[in-house]
Amino acid sequence: MSDPLMEMDPLPASELIDPKNVGQHSEPDRETWGRKVDFLLSVIGFSVDLANVWRFPYLCYRNGGGAFLIPYLLFLIVAGIPLFYLELALGQCQRGGATTIWKICPIFKGVGYTVSLLSLCVGFYYHVIIAWALRYLVASAQAVPPWVNCNNTWNSPNCSTGPTLLGLDHSIVVKATPAGEYFEREVLKVQESAGIGALGQLSWELVLCLSAVLCMLFFCLWKGVRTSGKVVWFTATLPYLVLGVLLVRALMLPGALRGVQAFLTVDFSQLQNPSVWIDAAIQICYSLGVGFGVLVAFGSYNKPNNNCVRDTMVTSSINCVTSFFCGFVTFSILGYMAQQQGVSIHDVATDGIGLVFVLYPEALATLYGAWAWSLLFFVMLLALGLDSAMGGLESVLTALSDDVPMFRRHRKLVTLGCLFLSLLVALFCVTRGGIYVVTLLDTFGAGTAILFGVFVECVAISWVYGVDRFSDDIMRLTGVRPGLYWRICWKFASPCFLLFVLVISIVKFSPLKHNDYVYPTWANALGWTLAASTMAMVPGYAFYYLATTSGSLKQRLAYALTPESEHHLVEKDQVRQFTKKHWLAL
Repeated sequence: MSDPLMEMDPLPASELIDPKNVGQHSEPDRETWGRKVDFLLSVIGFSVDLANVWRFPYLCYRNGGGAFLIPYLLFLIVAGIPLFYLELALGQCQRGGATTIWKICPIFKGVGYTVSLLSLCVGFYYHVIIAWALRYLVASAQAVPPWVNCNNTWNSPNCSTGPTLLGLDHSIVVKATPAGEYFEREVLKVQESAGIGALGQLSWELVLCLSAVLCMLFFCLWKGVRTSGKVVWFTATLPYLVLGVLLVRALMLPGALRGVQAFLTVDFSQLQNPSVWIDAAIQICYSLGVGFGVLVAFGSYNKPNNNCVRDTMVTSSINCVTSFFCGFVTFSILGYMAQQQGVSIHDVATDGIGLVFVLYPEALATLYGAWAWSLLFFVMLLALGLDSAMGGLESVLTALSDDVPMFRRHRKLVTLGCLFLSLLVALFCVTRGGIYVVTLLDTFGAGTAILFGVFVECVAISWVYGVDRFSDDIMRLTGVRPGLYWRICWKFASPCFLLFVLVISIVKFSPLKHNDYVYPTWANALGWTLAASTMAMVPGYAFYYLATTSGSLKQRLAYALTPESEHHLVEKDQVRQFTKKHWLAL
């Protein structure tokens, strides 16, 4: 039986494009993946990151358990997977990174600059989170992990090894647990900062860890995807091994099944709450990694006749299954912690960095051989972070190398330059108040601007370049034309979905907070300025292109909205006929 998602309509062999000669975008000397599995592991490694461990399980629990899967899977089908396929196919067909693919519609090249800047911006703070994991990994080598008691120099008088919650009504909350104080007062040293306006001194332990992380990324990336494709054999597969071991051990703990039951409990009444649908939509956007230019870059190194539909289905499915699998591990641990403290699951369930840097270490410290379990867990976090960071940097390096051919010949220096820039900016994140900078960059660097970039990208491909023309490109290379499902999603469902999430992300925005600290107005304004400056690349480049292109206004618009391969049609008496045909197609 045929696959309804693919609607295979093969071309005769005589009409297929020879993979060795793929047209004007072909680069005979362009690097390709050493093996197909290198590409698959790289995509999986990028899309499966730290957020799979700390965000999805909590969202699922908070939003009705199994009922949350209904909006999650719905948005996955109508937007997540189609957008994933669109980016992989776009890179593969055009053989270029996030900027050079816009030869098909030059006026939108600013989208490429937007997503490249955002990938770089996310790396500024994401590398710091990996440095935290490395800091914990080094500390785990001790026979007794330093976050198990309150007898350390960094502990405050409020530190307690007793239950987190006191009183039958849980009205008194003791937040000063040993694990919490180790993260806040020893690793971050946040008590020495008064807020984002007074960041304080550098934390030299974190500076060293950050430098080590950047060195690892340099040696993974400077030779190209053939080298990084070998690294992901370790970084993309190790987390699954560790998660499997952790799940087996966690299920043997008292209270684990209680946690799993809480995770799987179905509450369909939650579906009446609009926030559940909003959470599902936002989670789909970020969990698959669309909009960062990474999938485009990875796809560009594939062979032209690669079956990107199959790659899409395999990698996106693995990503979502991994998120669900992490839920079992996380809630087994939460169930155990709840029983240990004599409280409900709701009282210990949390999301964000507190889950992996406070609750997990605290739970693992109670096990026999705590140092070994801690080492295993933080090696997993390090691997999860590294391959995602490699993907983000590869998208920037590919965009730079394709846009400026000279950079391709000096990839080592370009890689070193990007990492040095990342180090300079990330130094603000490893100060005493660095957590406030991390929160700011995380909120504005990977929020509304990413959604805007993906929305414009989808509209440009579907409505300006044209879904039919894009489908023809895929068919000429692979011999399979995207089916009706894909074309409807690209043209209608996905843009509507992205517009919905984009508007919601703006309307639902509330002033930044970190625990009890409320960010000042100027910090929120700075964040929006950062987001707006990246989004401004889209209209900014459009005005620049129109201003620097010769010819009448009609000719310049025709050049701007036409693939470069068809610019020869924009001549004299052909202009009116061509532009009329073009606008009718819109």
